[in-house]
Order: sequence, then structure tokens, then C-alpha cells
Amino acid sequence: MKIGNFDTDNKVLIIAEIGNNHEGDFGLALEMIDAAAEAGTNAVKFQTITPDRLVRPSYNNRLAQLEKFSFKPDQFAKLKERADKNHILFLSTPFDLEVLEWLDDLVPAFKISSGDNNFWPLIQKVALKAKPVLLSLGLGEIKQAIKLKSFIENAWSNCAVEDPGLAFLHCVVSYPTPEDQASLSNIYSIKQLQVTPGYSDHTIGTKAAELSVACGARIIEKHFTLDKHYSDFRDHQLSADPKDLENLCSAVRHVEKLLGSSVSIMQECEKGNKESVRRSISTKCDMVVGQIVTFDDLCWLRPGDGLAPGLEDSVVGKKLAVPVVQGMPLLPEHFDY
Repeated sequence: MKIGNFDTDNKVLIIAEIGNNHEGDFGLALEMIDAAAEAGTNAVKFQTITPDRLVRPSYNNRLAQLEKFSFKPDQFAKLKERADKNHILFLSTPFDLEVLEWLDDLVPAFKISSGDNNFWPLIQKVALKAKPVLLSLGLGEIKQAIKLKSFIENAWSNCAVEDPGLAFLHCVVSYPTPEDQASLSNIYSIKQLQVTPGYSDHTIGTKAAELSVACGARIIEKHFTLDKHYSDFRDHQLSADPKDLENLCSAVRHVEKLLGSSVSIMQECEKGNKESVRRSISTKCDMVVGQIVTFDDLCWLRPGDGLAPGLEDSVVGKKLAVPVVQGMPLLPEHFDY
């Protein structure tokens, strides 16, 4: 799956989810982009929220908090410029239909949150933008994932849009997520849907995110903060700080190295050992010129510098042209054809 110039088939995409951890401080948001890039991430992600299009008017405290945290379109444009300067992707999750129109100019892909994975009008409008879609599957079941895949692909097909790429991110909507409910094995189920599998992590620490790569995740999203004790805003405590993020990036690259390619080939380091551990078709006893070799005359001994097991028909029933001694590998030149 290609997102901008990044191909998740070649490398795991690590996203620092800044979200609202900037708490409306634009200077801090810029600083967080720099820190995320320095830690080794491939992308930063924000949330694009119009407060009165997300919660009811009676939720006064929540509305006030969201108003404080919100950035304007021109500020998002500057955040994208900062990400570009750091050579990382800029992403943001839209939380209403209207912001899609200007956010579309800033992002190479759209992320849909778990809370909105049944917000069909938003999902449809995102799909019609003909960009890669990253969708978190929290609160759902595999049946919901199948429905979502069909819905998005039908939207693309109806508008004659070539499939730009679809990723489903395993996610547990609990802040933080208890380790015994992280359910990383769900990533295996996502792989069966023939979409790009990923993981949006809400556990404490980075171990779950690291292990998700071994389960097949090609996209990892981890909440990020400069200081876990920055304020009493919930997300700081479950986020990775710069050192955590650096360790996560390093660990993911290490896991990638250990996983290697899914294509089964002989590794370079194996080649020098091939002959010593393989066997050759050999003789159990001394044999004389003119003797006909039978299967019972054979044994299979290391090293594998002669005829390989499986080629017994090339020697059984054949007449020896030279004498051979016990344990000697049988070769084509030993026979009178």
C-alpha cells in the first residue's frame, strides 16, 4: 500500500499520533513534529475537529476543551509544511464532512477513527476522495470489517476510481487498553481480508506495538507526547514520550530485520553449509566391477557432494564400470550405461 512516497509493502509505517496532545499550543505542535521525526517515525497524525459538529451543545465542558484544542485550516497547512521539512508524512483524522474539503489538499491519505467506523456518510465521502484509507476497527467485529471493506470498494467502483489502498487497523477503544485485552491476534484475521493490516495502540508502553509487527501489522499508530505528565489530559499518560518513540522505532526495524522476506529462499548465510549438512547416495559395502546396484546396497551419507537423495533411480539397476568402496558416493561416471 502506497501512502505518498511510502510503501508499506517494503517497510512498516510508524505514525506518531499527536492527536490533541498539543492542547491547542501551536508552537508545541510544531515542536512535537520535530521530535517525532527525530525519533525515527515516518508520519505524524493530528485530529481535525469542529467541536459543534462532534458533540451536543449540552456538553459544555467537552465543547470548551475541544475549542481550546482546535486549530484553523491555515495552522494545519503550517503543520504540514513542518512535516514536509522533516521529510515525514502529515496525516489528520477528519471528524466531520465539511473539513474534508480543505483537508484533502494537505494529506496523502485519510484516517477514520474507531468511533466513526459506522459513520457511513463520512466513510463514503472519504472514499470518494480516491486516496488511501486507514480505518481503525475498534468497537467492531470481523463482520463489520467485511461490511466496511465492501462499502468502501463499492464506492470506489461506482465512481470508476482505481483502488488507492485500504488499511484496517486493529484497535481496542480503551484508554489505556489492559494488556490482557490487547488481542493482537486479531491482526491475523485482518490479513485474511486482503487489506493492509495495522495496529492503533492504546496500551501503556511500546511492547504491544512492537509485537504487532510480528503479527503482520504494516502500519503502527502510537500516541505521542513530549511529557507524560504535561497535564491531566488523559492521552498524555498512555502516550509514548520521545525516548519511548525512539525505542519503538528501533525495535520495529529490528523485528522487520528478523522477519525478513516472506519468500522462502536459501539465505546467504546458509549457502556455505549446504554441502556439509546434505547427504549423497552412497554404498553400504565394497562393490566390484560389473555388479548391479540394488536399493539394498545404498546408504545416504554426508557430505552432499554426490548424487542427492531422490535420484536413486539413476543408480539402482545399473552396472558398475569401476570398483567402489563402502561409504563412497555413487557418481554417474561409476556406471557402464
